[in-house]
Amino acid sequence: MTGPRSSGKRRAPMAEINITPMVDVMLVLLIIFMVAAPLLVAGVPVDLPESKAGALAEDDTPIQLSLDAEGRIFIDQQEISIEGLGEKLAALREARTDEARVYVRADRGLDYGRVMRVVGDVSAAGFRRVALVSDGESPNADAR
Repeated sequence: MTGPRSSGKRRAPMAEINITPMVDVMLVLLIIFMVAAPLLVAGVPVDLPESKAGALAEDDTPIQLSLDAEGRIFIDQQEISIEGLGEKLAALREARTDEARVYVRADRGLDYGRVMRVVGDVSAAGFRRVALVSDGESPNADAR
């Protein structure tokens, strides 16, 4: 009895790859990264103004001084009062041996005099490398 199964021929191996599990894993990873990416941006939320100036080259870690929309002052992530700002900056200046950089990030809605008072306190503490941080150039920056 010779039937179709006993012909002595072996079935060829299946040469197809099932990519459905791989696509499922990639979609899960995509969702994880989409949820986690906004959480990686740390800092005080500040609405920065636009500027035509380019970015500065960084060679050391600068001191981040931020003023939010309510006028609160932060050194890095720590909130500090305007009265204690001068002595805190003086202590930071004494702790640094190099010519430290101070980046001032101020909300665009703040009073110019308040921002300049903070910049004056930074200068009075002995910091000579002070930079005002802004967003990149907007297409209609000249129209304002």
